[in-house]
Parts: sequence; structure tokens; C-alpha cells
Amino acid sequence: MNAIAIKHNDEIIDLQTAKEKGFEGEQIHLDNSEDSLEVLRHSTAHLMAQAIKSLYPDAEFYVGPVVKEGFYYDFKTSEEIGEGDLKKIEKQMLSFAKKKFEIEKYSITKEEARTKFADDHLKQAVLDMIPSDEVSIYKQGEFEDLCRGPHLPNIGLIRNFKLTKISGAYLGGDSKNEMLTRIYGIAFADKESLKAHMDMIAEAEKRDHRKVGGEMKLFTFREEVGAGFPIWLPAGGRLRARLESLLFKAHRKRGYEPVRGPEMLRSDLWMTSGHYQNYGENMYFTNIDEIEFGVKPMNCVGHIKVYEEDLHSYRDLPLKFFEYGVVHRHEMTGALHGLFRVREFTQDDAHIFCTSDQIEEQIIEVVDFVDKIMSTFDFDYKMMISTKPEKAVGDDAVWETAENALKTAMEKNSLPYSLDEGGGAFYGPKIDIKITDAIGREWQCGTVQLDFNLPARFELEYNGEGNEKIQPVMIHRAILGSFERFIGILTEHYAGEFPMFIAPTQVAIVPVAETHKDYAKVLSDKLIDINADSEIYGKNDSLNKRIRTAEKTRVPMIVVIGDEEIENKTVSIRDRRTREQYSLSEEEFLQLIQTKINEVNF
Repeated sequence: MNAIAIKHNDEIIDLQTAKEKGFEGEQIHLDNSEDSLEVLRHSTAHLMAQAIKSLYPDAEFYVGPVVKEGFYYDFKTSEEIGEGDLKKIEKQMLSFAKKKFEIEKYSITKEEARTKFADDHLKQAVLDMIPSDEVSIYKQGEFEDLCRGPHLPNIGLIRNFKLTKISGAYLGGDSKNEMLTRIYGIAFADKESLKAHMDMIAEAEKRDHRKVGGEMKLFTFREEVGAGFPIWLPAGGRLRARLESLLFKAHRKRGYEPVRGPEMLRSDLWMTSGHYQNYGENMYFTNIDEIEFGVKPMNCVGHIKVYEEDLHSYRDLPLKFFEYGVVHRHEMTGALHGLFRVREFTQDDAHIFCTSDQIEEQIIEVVDFVDKIMSTFDFDYKMMISTKPEKAVGDDAVWETAENALKTAMEKNSLPYSLDEGGGAFYGPKIDIKITDAIGREWQCGTVQLDFNLPARFELEYNGEGNEKIQPVMIHRAILGSFERFIGILTEHYAGEFPMFIAPTQVAIVPVAETHKDYAKVLSDKLIDINADSEIYGKNDSLNKRIRTAEKTRVPMIVVIGDEEIENKTVSIRDRRTREQYSLSEEEFLQLIQTKINEVNF
């Protein structure tokens, strides 16, 4: 790990070289590179476990990995630990860090480890996962734990950390097992980076789509309906409809045809596709007339059936089908999180059937589509090619052909990408689209998957130029990923201050008195005629209270109507986006709204 090094005579030397030259007692240099942070955070996890063990002597520890959010440790203790205890644990961590215990590694056989930890069932569970006959243990002071490392030379180097949250976690992630306590934390090489991260977390909490969505009445979850099944309220329904309408037009302009497959298909189709064998644990099944059906977790099989409906020639290709497809996936209850992780969601899904010669052109066209949408919403994005996973269908040679086709398309068009080895779908490699939001967080969104396997499994074909039968290539493609997740991301990205073109309500109309409501209704009808939504705030409350209520819904424009406005056919506007107040004629106002709504064209 070159990012962790020794400073010797003002020269930075990598840690391994420093040890070989006997400089390891000198100053350690840490930075916030990926390699450096991984070792720092792994070591901080062990420091946290050491503090927990000293405060709760009967604590037993499972695993403490580095994750995207920082690090965590799963453990068990007889005492109940809550959010209020995190400060106490942090204080103990700092106390230990000041003692600068060296972190020492030693190795023993697995059988010796089983004897050593005979009374610790969590350690036994960890040993069950280790395939080798030798295990390594890291020790600092009185604390030691099974670990493959690497770690810092001593805990005195750990200074800038914060414990962020506490939750429950099933042993091994299996709901059939016992519940453990999980504490998350974060660590950086310097206090400025830690502060910036904590400020980002505080801002993220303000933007939390569950909170903002509740305030704006976009969606709700009801216990009696079931966990992971969102209910879209009128405001959220309008927002979704606007997004769907914009995308529908964009798809049609690019030659996609709308189709729709059933939400359940016979299980023998899922067996043919490989979903049953490779994805079955994530699916829901039921029986009809003693025949097993699988509720679709993906839309691809339905679109294959659309392709099969007609005979095709090479002249017909590419064929592009798209669907706002409702899918269901079995998610662990503990993994559910607002709109980000649900059990029912709608994909902006499409499948392209093309010839091998058309792959590059189609991939580039999809990437251009992605760029258009993400730049419209002010997202930065990057792309990653994900290769064959452990659990996959198809021959290695087919996978290699597909992976090379994706890489060639990207490289020939000078499109930068990184590699995610083993991260592909079970039926083909893919390009994942990762976007960065307004406060610097990265989200997995769209995906473009190249598939030679499903066309082979379903024996799809088209007639070539010499009337020979040829297997088409299938490209799976979703740009948003799902409407649910993307709207959750958008809500946090904009903190609910949606651009006019997709805002759930474009205009809040506030009549000053009862006598002004008729004109408010006339204005509302005219807004509908230009495809704008409005809401009349005419309840029996004070004018100021109704304006404040409208502001809480984050509506882009508030229009106040009184005697003067009715007499002059004008509107008094409070523009939330520009923070301005001004008056316009009715005609000018309607033209302004129409221009703002139509300013976006994917």
C-alpha cells in the first residue's frame, strides 16, 4: 500500500521499503487515497472494537470490514447499546489511541484458533468462513481479533474519526440467524476531511428524501400495505407522470417502440432464461391451475416474447422495445430504505435486438442518451464496465466476446471507463452509470448490458443477407434504473426544489379572499391547458399562513390574487427559484410558465 508511508529525512518512503531499511519507527505519512483510507479505516474498526470490549467485557465480535460508508463492526453484548453510547465509545477510543499500542500480527493454525476461541461462537462462525488452514490474528494492547489485515503499525496514528450510527444486523446477513449490534464509523487522514464529511452527512439528513417527500406529500409507506411497497400520493404521481412523459417522447424520437409484458410468467420461462437457477432467491412465486408462475424481477423475458412474435430480417434490425415495467424483487427487510430499496419498482427498461456489427453504434447511442438526461439534471457521471460474475450462464468465450465488444465501443469513441471485475449480470457484462449529486455523493443508476446468452437460450434468430439464420445480440438498457430510486435521488439532489419542468406543482395560487376564488379557478384551468399543474390555497386561514403553507411544499411559483389582479388581469408572483417578486399580465404569466415547462427536451 504505497499510500501509507514513512517520512524519513523529509523523504516519503513506502512502508515496505521503510521496514526493510529499519525506518519504521519514524513518522508515518497518511493521505486520503483509496488504499490509505482502507488501511486506516480497518485499523479504526479494530480500535472501536477494543474500546467496546473494555466498556462491555462480555462483548463478542463477528466481522469489522471497511465499506463504502467507512467501516463497521458486528458484535454481541448482554448490555443494550444505543445512539447515546457512541460518544462514550469514541472517548474510550481516543484514550486508547493516546497510548499508541503497536498493532502486531501473528499466525496460528485454524485448529489452534478454534481452541483459543472455544467459548466465542461468533469467532467460530468467522473461522467457518476461512478456507485456509492458517489464520492471522492482529493484537493491540489486550485486544486481539481474527483478521487478514493489513493494519497501521500502531493505533496512535488514528486521530480523525467519528462513529456515525448504530443498527441491528443479522449474523451473516441471514434473517434466520441471531441479531447482532452493528456500529458504523468513518475515519480520515486529516481533521479537515472529517469535518467536510460530517458537514455532508448533516446536509444529507436535511435532504433525506423520506423527510422531504413526506413534507411535500409525494409518497408514503403504510405498515398494513407491507414493507417495501410505496404508495404514490397525488403530488408524487404528477412528478412521476412528468418524468415518464418526457422519457416517452425521448424514446420515440430514438426509434424505440412501446411494449408491455405481463407481470407474471410461467416458471419454465424463467428456467429457460436462467433467472430461476441464478436469481430465484430474489423472486416471488405463486401457483395458478397447479402451474408455477414467477412474478417478474426483470422485463427481458417479456420483451423476448415480443421479438418472437414476428419473423425478422437483418433489414429490420435494430429493433428497440421499451416499457415502464413494474417488477418485484425479494429484499431483506433490514435492507429496505425509502425509495432507494423497495420490493416493487418500475424500471425505465428497454431492450435492443441488433446484429453484431451494430453493437458499437447502439452502445454509443445509449451513452449519448444517458449524457443528455444526466446533464439535464446537473449530474456528473462516470461509467464502469462490469465483467463476468461467479454465478453466470454461458461459455467463457461468449463472455469474452461480449466484454471486448463493450470495451471496444468505449475505447474507439474515447469514452473513459473503469473495470468492476465480477460485477456483471448473470447473463452478460454491463456498463454501469454512476452519478454524483449536488453534495458529492455517488449513486448507481442506469445500466447497459450486452447479452449473447439469452438470445441463445431462447433460440432467437433473424434472416441474414443470404437468408441464413443468425442469432441477434440483445442489449438490456435502463437509464434511470427505476423511477422510485431516481426520484429519491432527485429529491435529495434538489432538496425538493425541483426544476419547473418536473415539479409536482408548478404554481400555487393564493386568492386573498373568497371573492377571488373564481378567478383562481379560471387561472388554474388555463394552466392545465398548457400542461402545468397548480393548486389553489383557498382554505379559511390567514393569507400569510396560506402563503407559508405553499412555500413548505417547495412549489416554484406562488401567485397571489386580489382585487387589483382581477381588475387588471394580472398576477402577483413570488418566484422561489429566483427569490424575486414581480407582476405580469395573465398572458405573459402563462407564456412564461409554458416556456419554463418546455425548456427541457431529452
